[in-house]
Amino acid sequence: MKTLFRTALLLVCGFPLFACTPHAASDAPYRIEEGTIVFAEPARAEGQCDVLQLRCDPIPVVRVAFIGLGMRGSTAVERFTQLDGVEIVALCDKVPAHVERAQRTLSVHGLPAAQEFTGADDWRRVCELEGVDLIYNCTDWQMHVPIALYAMERGKHVAVEVPAALTVADCWAEQTRRHCMMLENCCYDFFEMTTLNMAREGLFGEIVHVEGAYIHDLRELQFDRRHGYVDMWRLEHNALHTGNPYPTHGLGPLCQLLDIHRGDRMERLVSLSSDQFGMSAYATAKYGAESAEAERPYALGDMNTTLIRTARGKSILIQHDITSPRPYNRLHTISGTKGFAQKYPIRSLAFDPDAHHRLSDEQLDQMLRRYEHPITREIGEKAREVGGHGGMDFIMDYRLVYCLRHGLPLDQDVYDAAEWSSLAELTEASVRNGSMPVAMPDFTRGAWRKVEGFSHAMAE
Repeated sequence: MKTLFRTALLLVCGFPLFACTPHAASDAPYRIEEGTIVFAEPARAEGQCDVLQLRCDPIPVVRVAFIGLGMRGSTAVERFTQLDGVEIVALCDKVPAHVERAQRTLSVHGLPAAQEFTGADDWRRVCELEGVDLIYNCTDWQMHVPIALYAMERGKHVAVEVPAALTVADCWAEQTRRHCMMLENCCYDFFEMTTLNMAREGLFGEIVHVEGAYIHDLRELQFDRRHGYVDMWRLEHNALHTGNPYPTHGLGPLCQLLDIHRGDRMERLVSLSSDQFGMSAYATAKYGAESAEAERPYALGDMNTTLIRTARGKSILIQHDITSPRPYNRLHTISGTKGFAQKYPIRSLAFDPDAHHRLSDEQLDQMLRRYEHPITREIGEKAREVGGHGGMDFIMDYRLVYCLRHGLPLDQDVYDAAEWSSLAELTEASVRNGSMPVAMPDFTRGAWRKVEGFSHAMAE
């Protein structure tokens, strides 16, 4: 798999997960230089160029095949029934009932039935279909890369659920020149989009520091064999790995604000995790103190905190906690030379000359209306009607299809997928080495200055 991926060189990332115990020096995927962990950065192949601002031929009607129809995939099918210029042509899941449910969704909306695939390896057959433009991959983490790679090698564009990867070695890619968008929906949240627009209008001045998080109590889902993650895959991963395995919800919108690989890049990080308490306590309460679930070790610390410094001297704080009984929180904090914004726990805006006090609720609502992003202003009403985490999922799908139909660069490219997802292994390496600094790889191989500033491509 790793050999195939490196040959294909398309920047989505793979899953040969390294063992939970610390690596011996001989097989570590990194080296230590002067107190800093350094991962290998392979040279670009001869004749190969970057894929920044990649444009492909327009696709008037995007023919979509869905692979993985569980929690995320089933709702994605529902959203795609509300999009213009798409045709759902194939449905694939190893659980036949999931395919049947998706077929009912198509029927309810008066759409023709799609081809059905339910074999364990049928995802290969789906990727080989002639009449498919886009593979929409909503499988578990371990299947993201095998499916994405196989599809792109066969000329398909790919949308893949988060995170795109858990290892750095599988994040080096550029050659197939097919689109691969990681489905980071939080980039399309209404508040995040509005603060991005505010930043472009200069309201925050020079943005100096940002904070993001994924704080979401998932204990019930992790330990629910019937209604939780199929085959308990998420719990099994968290039993083996520490660091921050799920950084992209908080990090993605912040990277767009800071123009990461579009004029700036993340250079180094340090990461610290608390010990693990919450999963053992929950397992004890649910199954009993002598149960296998309560007695087994879990590597993932309850709270992980990571600090990142960029090439242009900005700082980023990212947190991860899925085992504590606390309200949902992504932080989304922006601190600049002229102003401040924060979504959680209370939506707040503050600006000079009275930045000591946040705006009143009335003033905040006025500002959010005034600076609403043009995209959400255009599609926001329908997005709220269709739903999907308040509408942001629909906006994400709308933008993906819009860009494919118009032959435009996607909002999130393969470098975003690599940079944001790479924190999984980078943070684990830091944590396992006493919070040692980690040099963050440059997946653009020096091209991060080529594009100046993040923007959403629009048809003329």
